[in-house]
Order: sequence, then structure tokens, then C-alpha cells
Amino acid sequence: MPRPVLHPTPGVGPEDVALAPDGAVYTGLADGRILRVRDEDVQVVADTGGRPLGIEVDADGTLVVCDSTRGLLRVHPDSGAIEDLVPAGTPIGGVALRLCNNAAIAADGTIWFSDSSARFDLAHWKADLIEHSGTGRLLRRDPDGTLTTVLTGLHFANGVALAADESFVAVAESGAYRLTRLWLTGPQTGQSDVLVDNLPGFPDNIARGTDGLIWIAMGSPRNRALDLLAARPPILRQLLWALPDRLLPQPADTVWVQAVDASGRTVHDLQTSTPGFSMVTGVRESSGTVWLGSLHSTAIAHFTLP
Repeated sequence: MPRPVLHPTPGVGPEDVALAPDGAVYTGLADGRILRVRDEDVQVVADTGGRPLGIEVDADGTLVVCDSTRGLLRVHPDSGAIEDLVPAGTPIGGVALRLCNNAAIAADGTIWFSDSSARFDLAHWKADLIEHSGTGRLLRRDPDGTLTTVLTGLHFANGVALAADESFVAVAESGAYRLTRLWLTGPQTGQSDVLVDNLPGFPDNIARGTDGLIWIAMGSPRNRALDLLAARPPILRQLLWALPDRLLPQPADTVWVQAVDASGRTVHDLQTSTPGFSMVTGVRESSGTVWLGSLHSTAIAHFTLP
């Protein structure tokens, strides 16, 4: 994997990256600012006042933003205006939206989005992985605003992506090292199965590229201690996540992405290290250029596929 080129951001935590048709790259920082990056020009286009995570560019040029504090938002980058599509705390299927994380937008305007945990907020994401209780969900917002729970029992539901023909939607389960698929068309409509299982790391955001592949941001390699804990009694896992953060398993210092086709076959497995950038949480491919976001870094990055 070529060493990525870094593009500094005026703040920490550009968790996801989204690409506009004009070549602009959008990302969101830990302090709530939404940035538009064009070459070396970095502009603040909005401020959610929360913590933006997943970002999608809609057909009309607006942004659909998953904000872990505020919920599902629509951001108008030209004016900075923000609409609440699904506020945090909104009951969906009797369960409040707690940690809106990532989304994908269908051609008809339907928004598929993840709610990572019913128990923990973003600041305690490690606790959800350790507890391994599986309270994440995949949700749907129809163009008329109707909200539906489509999958439950997910282990830290994270990235969301649609197949190129929209025959299925995939959701990353960071705590289960897999991509789960829900069929939207064909003889298996409404059924779910596993698109990719036993991944070698924690899948974070996912996105369909212009190459038709589903790209996976691999935040960190699997942790043996967490693997062993998954089968232990819940009380042991709860005791561990109660420890100070410095004593908990930490992400590895790596830059790692994978890409799979519609059958789940691995097409790309690219990994490197680079000073000042690690823990890839967002990925987008466009015509052979791959853009990266990071939960903890102060830059976004890109590289050209070899």
C-alpha cells in the first residue's frame, strides 16, 4: 500500500470522509465542525454542536450526517443550515436512538443508518465492544419520514453501504468482526445473512466505491483479549470495561483498508503505517483514489491504488 498523503485539518477526529461530484471532500471534527476540503483549501461549512461521524453527500448536494450527540441530520453546506431528520432520543420500534453512526442513501432517497448501541454513548464505545451484549441496530428512514427498525441484535452496528444494484444493504458489526447483509430484492428479500465473516480487524465505516466494491475501514487488528472475553460470563466483561481507559485494549498504530465484492470476496487488503495518521475509521474510493478518515488523527488522507 502506498504511503498516504496527509491533508491537515484544523482540529481532531475527522472520523469519516465523503466525496462530492465536484471533487470536494467533506469530513466532520470532534468539536462539531463540518469541513469542505478542496486541495489545500479547507472551509468550515457548518457546526452541528455535537459529534459528526458518518457523512453522505445526497443527490441535491446536501449532506446527511450521523451525529452521535444529535442524531441523523441534514446539513446544507452552502448556508450552514441544519435540519434534524431523526433527533437523538427518538423512539424507533420502542427503543430510543442513542448512537447514530453511519448511513447510506438509496436512489429513491431512503436513508439506511446504524444505531451502534442502546447502552453506551460514543465516549464509551470500548465498553460496548467489551460487554458484547449486541444492542446495535440497522434502521431505515423513508422519504416520507417513516422510521423502521430492520435489524437488531448487532454487535456495535457501524458502517452502512448499499450494493451497486441496491439488491442488499450491508452493515458492519465492529464487535463481531463481520459485515451483515439484508436482502432488499430477489428471492431472499427481507432475509439477512453474513456477507463477510471473521474479519482480521475491527470494521468501522464502510462505503461503496465507484469501482462497485464495498470498502471497509479497518480501525485496528483484532485483540486477543477481547476475543477471549467474548465467551466469558457478562460479569467479567463488565468488570473489565469499568477499568481506567489506559488499562483497556488500545487501537494499533496502523493504516488499514479492505475492499470486497458483492459476494464477499476480498479484492483489496492494504495496510501500512505513516507518522501522524492511524486508526482508519472512514474510507471512500473514487476512480482509483482512496480517501481516509480517522477518529483520533488531525488529518484526512488519500492514496492512489497501485
